[in-house]
Amino acid sequence: MNLTELQKKLIAAGRLKAPDESVPYAFEKRITALIAARAGGDQWLFWARGLWRAAASCVAVAVVIGAISLFLPGTPDNSNDLSQDFENTLLASADLPDTASTP
Repeated sequence: MNLTELQKKLIAAGRLKAPDESVPYAFEKRITALIAARAGGDQWLFWARGLWRAAASCVAVAVVIGAISLFLPGTPDNSNDLSQDFENTLLASADLPDTASTP
């Protein structure tokens, strides 16, 4: 939106109609100042607001999940320990003897 074009259009539209006595003093100057203030708005402000809201919701989710993990009983048996299964799978090839080099 071109600010100068908008200002010219508003002034031209205002001159077509005779001024009314109920309009406050310097009303047009206040309106053009408001338009100029809104047109030059900071684009980073919207990003900052959104990111702060996202950060707040992430903290809320982390607190809820942390509270749930504290109050749920843990399993004492480690037979289904995924980390041990993963480590055994990765190290399975390292435990094998190197028999391919002998004829």
